[in-house]
Amino acid sequence: MSAYLLEHAWVGGRVQDTVRVEVEHGRITSVEADATRTGVPLRGLTLPGFANTHSHAFHRALRGRTQADRGTFWTWREQMYAVAGQLDPDTYYELARATYAEMVAAGYTSVGEFHYLHHQPDGTPYDDPNAMGNALLAAARDAGIRITLLDTLYLSSGFGAAPEGVQRRFSDGSAEAWQERVAGLAPLTGADSLIGVAAHSVRAVPADSLKGFAPYVEEGVPVHVHLSEQVEENAACVAAHGVTPTRLLADHGVLGPTTSAVHATHLTDEDIRLLGEARVFASFCPTTERDLGDGIGPARALQQAGSILTLGSDSHAVIDAFEEMRAVEMDERLASRTRGHWTAAELLLAGTADGHRSLGFADAGEIAVGQRADLVTVDLASPRTAGTGGDEHTAVFAASGADVTHVIVDGTVVFDGDHDRVGRSLVDAIGKVWSR
Repeated sequence: MSAYLLEHAWVGGRVQDTVRVEVEHGRITSVEADATRTGVPLRGLTLPGFANTHSHAFHRALRGRTQADRGTFWTWREQMYAVAGQLDPDTYYELARATYAEMVAAGYTSVGEFHYLHHQPDGTPYDDPNAMGNALLAAARDAGIRITLLDTLYLSSGFGAAPEGVQRRFSDGSAEAWQERVAGLAPLTGADSLIGVAAHSVRAVPADSLKGFAPYVEEGVPVHVHLSEQVEENAACVAAHGVTPTRLLADHGVLGPTTSAVHATHLTDEDIRLLGEARVFASFCPTTERDLGDGIGPARALQQAGSILTLGSDSHAVIDAFEEMRAVEMDERLASRTRGHWTAAELLLAGTADGHRSLGFADAGEIAVGQRADLVTVDLASPRTAGTGGDEHTAVFAASGADVTHVIVDGTVVFDGDHDRVGRSLVDAIGKVWSR
């Protein structure tokens, strides 16, 4: 058994002082506010661990390298494909391990990896057909972060067109072959990794293959899908099927309470109603959506309809749980020219407990008895946080990942404040990718 004495902590929906937390076998066994007994001191504001609900680990190699020209999402995608074409299981492991270490240093304790980079550059499976997925599982384990590997079905370059170029790495050829390969995946341990599934998008998965996701939804497996990120994709879906992407997913049984609609940016009123009625998680990725010029999604309207907000960092233009939280509110302020759409407490819930639930970790995201012992401590005397009050508003509207000083995942210390070490590992891993 170990005990920590938290100077300030977000417990029970508010910040409390001098909180003593006891941990045994990776679980919180006792939480005592205004404690008089001692423990390992964690000075600052301690929060539950954050969940990154949407990640493409290899995109981290693109940061800072795609800004020279104006371009669009589609021109950015060509640059992304160039990186995807260079990776093998060894280099992918190194890049993912460094990327996940950056997430840990920013306060993330779980990640949902939307994984579609499956095969060799010509589309031929590796000797181990899950070599790339297994590299991601190992990278997460070694970085100290839990992972839900969302193995992704990708069969078309766009509404029936065959995969081309690097897209051949993404495709298993058929939904049946994909399911057979996914069945061969196994988490490294039941405690720190899960296997979920994903449909890449309605453009990449033919309509008759979407129905194969309904059994996963019924079984309670995490099911994720890119949804309505681009206006062009919506128009192409209506042209091909006569309905919006959301309606297409609903008609094929893909929407349910373990489904995450990623981006959900360009939605009709009916789309919002359908997603809300199905209690779908809406995985917003504000720093990527602004980087790519995708637009501002209707986060509050979705929440009011019944959807549950979660947050991801997607392309990793930024890896910072605090920035993702406040960006939701700030973006809605820009779109509406009014303030106060989301409270700090609501955004903390989206970034923590609700995010973990969307990844299948319903026992994470709270500092409470029985929960996984995930503790993220933030410096309250940094240039960003000093004088801000030290409460939930500091966490959401002032702090950054650079202020994280201590991270515990499942009771184990995985980050001790050495951000420079994380940077050095990223330099090495990304350098190997670009040297190829």
